[in-house]
Amino acid sequence: MNLPVTRRFGPLRDKHSRPYLVTAGLSMMADNIEHVITYWALWEVFASPWLVGFQVISHWLPFLLFSVLFGGLAEKYDCRRIIQAAQILFALVSLSWGLLFLTGTLEMWSACVLLVLHGLAGALWGPAEQLMLHDFAEPPELPSAVRLNATFKSLGVLAGPVVGSALLLALGPTYGIFVNILFYLPMNLLMIRTPFTGHVRSGHVHRERISILDTPRVLRTVSNDRVLVGMIALAGLIAVCVGASLQVAMPNFAQNLGAGDKAGIGYGALLFANGIGGVVGGILLEATGILKVDVRGAVIAAVMFGLTSLIVATTGHYAVALIALVIGGIANLAATAIGQALVQLRAPEHQRGRVVGVYSMIGSGMRTGNGITLGWLGALLGVSGAVAVGGAALVVGALLIAALIALQARRELRA
Repeated sequence: MNLPVTRRFGPLRDKHSRPYLVTAGLSMMADNIEHVITYWALWEVFASPWLVGFQVISHWLPFLLFSVLFGGLAEKYDCRRIIQAAQILFALVSLSWGLLFLTGTLEMWSACVLLVLHGLAGALWGPAEQLMLHDFAEPPELPSAVRLNATFKSLGVLAGPVVGSALLLALGPTYGIFVNILFYLPMNLLMIRTPFTGHVRSGHVHRERISILDTPRVLRTVSNDRVLVGMIALAGLIAVCVGASLQVAMPNFAQNLGAGDKAGIGYGALLFANGIGGVVGGILLEATGILKVDVRGAVIAAVMFGLTSLIVATTGHYAVALIALVIGGIANLAATAIGQALVQLRAPEHQRGRVVGVYSMIGSGMRTGNGITLGWLGALLGVSGAVAVGGAALVVGALLIAALIALQARRELRA
């Protein structure tokens, strides 16, 4: 599906979408600041490997269980209010962490509850945030809006550890987490001012009953669209094969590359290279249009992400790993942004929120599975070996998905 040529950085020229993109980046930064502060504090208090594992599960499992339900809510209700509810929940969780730190009453059960609530806030935010892009952008510029939204959120992910570490050092975990609440306010205030609801352009509001069991029905509805199914499958493949394994395995890579004992500088540079790739990638792809918003573009990006992950896991050269991480960050953003845009463009209008929810369920929720496969393969092959297998599997799987889509297209032409 090729779209007509549109303005470069078109959504950034619009007075409504520009602040939306910026505030989304700020909220994503606040999300990551909370991770930096709370994960450090939780390790200081409990030093529990079990809790470390639960941190990953609690963040992604709500996406797996509730994304379609939350997508249905985004179809039925004003997306501004859903976004505000998610941002307020984020802020209340930060406030609760701060109060527990301040009073010294943090316990394991309360930490687990707050971790789950934080994950729920992220899952609730996702579908409504994506539907709002349909109001801000004309259909030809929707891929650009999706790509720039991902870019600003990548910038938030990149800035979160930096700002979070600064707050932790300057104010400590208690007052640092209180300050973090302020970063959620801009998007809340914007949702009061913006005239868009997520339904203005389409004029469609879902009236049917919403159920947590909608997922099978939605999948059956879109099963005849090979591109939709292929992009959802590709998102799941990326999540399961690579997911968050690069970040988790980074200390191991730094040690293998001889950069683990340089006061953290070598390790930090690897993390930064992985993050900056997403930011630079979004800008380059928007400026050049080098990858089209079609199946071929998504598959090329996914294959590149798999290859660079394989290189990072197997190379013995620090410079090669840095370059591969930057290219991998670009490829990861391209694959997910193209897949997201295709899903939103091809989703039936009356089910768009739930289809976006399915994409989020698979693309984000299946990262829970990545933790399981990483642990299992890591025990057999070592962490680097597990990441290498995941990268290779992504390459093979992406090519297989492309071949199946092409085969189905040929069958339809013959019919």
